[in-house]
Amino acid sequence: MTSFVQTGETTADLRGARLATRAMFLICGTVTASWAPQVPLAKARLGIDDGVLGLALLGMGAGAMVAMPLAGFLAARFSSRLITALGGLVICLSLPLIILAPDALLLGLALFLFGAATGSMDVAMNVQAAAVEARGGRPLMSSFHGMFSVGGLLGAGGASLLLGLGLSPLAVALVVSGLMLALLAVQAGSMLPPERGPAQAGMRFALPRGIVLVLGLLTFVLFQAEGAVLDWSAVFLHEARGQDPAVAGLGYAMFAVAMAVMRLAGDGITSRFGGETVVRLGSALAAAGFLLAILAPWPVAGLIGFALVGVGAANVVPVLFSAAGRVPGMAPGLAISTIATLGYCGILVGPAAIGFIADHLGLPASLGIVAALLVATAASARAVRI
Repeated sequence: MTSFVQTGETTADLRGARLATRAMFLICGTVTASWAPQVPLAKARLGIDDGVLGLALLGMGAGAMVAMPLAGFLAARFSSRLITALGGLVICLSLPLIILAPDALLLGLALFLFGAATGSMDVAMNVQAAAVEARGGRPLMSSFHGMFSVGGLLGAGGASLLLGLGLSPLAVALVVSGLMLALLAVQAGSMLPPERGPAQAGMRFALPRGIVLVLGLLTFVLFQAEGAVLDWSAVFLHEARGQDPAVAGLGYAMFAVAMAVMRLAGDGITSRFGGETVVRLGSALAAAGFLLAILAPWPVAGLIGFALVGVGAANVVPVLFSAAGRVPGMAPGLAISTIATLGYCGILVGPAAIGFIADHLGLPASLGIVAALLVATAASARAVRI
């Protein structure tokens, strides 16, 4: 790793960069999650059915998929600080536009912009996080991702609370955007500046290959597992275990809380045991969580199983992002954008594939396939030795 002293920066500079990077992850997680409670309200306001809403929601994923590779190139060519700040600015400004969209077409276009900004910020802030981690000389990525998880809880919970208190959807969006814009303005300048050197001058698009593709496929599996819990845990607990819908929703809640807590503690875990061990044991534990949920007949076992998935999976993705940032001969922005894009494919494609398989083999069997993929990830843990 590049030593911190060699960069010519002070201890205060690095401390400020750590704080600023955590703030960027918090902003991204908070703003994106604050949209979730607004989805049914947007559907009712526009008077559209599930099919039309689904098509509009595809705009967010499409925007992210288009923007992520470009964001990696721009972060490598210019600076992750600039692209992170611009992405944060656009997601904050576009959130109210989603609420103001007068029809499904403009809703889809606003979500495309929102998704493009989110995807760009996601890639760039991970590039910034890899740089901060390299300068600090110790694992930091898990705590950065932990702040994204905390932001998700704050965004979804805070927006739900404000809506429950009687604020209009637009007022809620303006409150969230205003607070996050203020945080962005205060912290953006403290991120690490771009590195200047001949290596940056020759940055260009390159086809990912070798270890970058391996890391990307592992990220795909982990994001697919997260998407499986998000979209299918409540369905499984309700239909296969007879849980009341309100209780069934606790499966994802327990997963999200467990993931946030473990990520906040993850830097110490990674420092003590190493990235390879974290990937191996974490993926295996996540697989065990799925197997407990689908094999044990008791409803409470499902809740515990999905919580174990969160505990196990929490720090695997941060380790994979850190490894991508260290790939020799490839700019961190390009490597990280590659695995982020493949990971996002896992969230988009995975839940749909689970539904297709469930139609033929049943939902428990399709979740079992996710567990098998996590076992394969555990067996591939050596890929993070970079």
